[in-house]
Amino acid sequence: MTICGGIRMMIQIQPDDILRGPFWPEKIRVISVKSIGESGIKIEAVGIETRAFYNPILSQEDIKTVEITEEKPFQFSGDGECIFLYLESHRIRNAFQFDPLYAVNISQIDPLPHQIEAVYHYIMPNPRIRFLLADDPGAGKTIMAGLLLKELKYRGLVDRTLIVMPGHLKDQWLREMKEKFQENFIVVDRDVMSAAWGQNVFTDRNQIIISMDFARQDDVMFALKDSGWDLCIVDEAHKMSAYKYGEKASKTQRYNLGELLSPLTTHQLSAFPHCNTPSRRPGKLPSAARPLGAGLLC
Repeated sequence: MTICGGIRMMIQIQPDDILRGPFWPEKIRVISVKSIGESGIKIEAVGIETRAFYNPILSQEDIKTVEITEEKPFQFSGDGECIFLYLESHRIRNAFQFDPLYAVNISQIDPLPHQIEAVYHYIMPNPRIRFLLADDPGAGKTIMAGLLLKELKYRGLVDRTLIVMPGHLKDQWLREMKEKFQENFIVVDRDVMSAAWGQNVFTDRNQIIISMDFARQDDVMFALKDSGWDLCIVDEAHKMSAYKYGEKASKTQRYNLGELLSPLTTHQLSAFPHCNTPSRRPGKLPSAARPLGAGLLC
């Protein structure tokens, strides 16, 4: 029991106390306690969450319903390095909202203007990416694909990525993803699948590189059917062609692979070495590129 201005209170309320009761919609921090008349008590306080000001006049019966909660004061005895790493992780996670070229600035690359324009002005604005990059050989389509991958990952849109290309490009993609974008992929071949006997390596791993000639085999395509991908990148997509002889269309195994992958992935990017020749103009792109790219960027 305490006395406030000659009034005896059943509980001791002091400035900086945290109160909870039916007279406030939230917990409050007491600023001052004043007596009003013979039995009234005026409590001036601010809300803990809203910072709203409250100054009700309570009776002795009202005071009995008020509860003083024990709030632990702020302590600064934590591990400073852990706190720094925690804050830094949040800064990095949200950095893309403030840096329009975030993937460029954190990657080991010196992009050319046409690469930035392709990724940030044409591909990224699409809510669902289905694009075919038709550019000259050596124009940096791998760089564009890596930038797209990094931007989508930092936005939380991509976790599982599959990259399909001719067999002789596997090591190049593996090396460039690691050295330039710090992305670790695994090359899936016959040895890897044999070592994972009884398991589906395509569901166990999130970032996979595979050659299209290996992926088109029946047992590999059967395993791919059970997988799902956030992003599928196909290099040299023109090699997934179907052929037409007169009225008869002949689908190759590579073409069937392209048709299999299309519904399994959310975002798709295909690359095609456009040489500006009549046989490779945008209007005569190979058929296998169409399931993998609804947009065209030359």
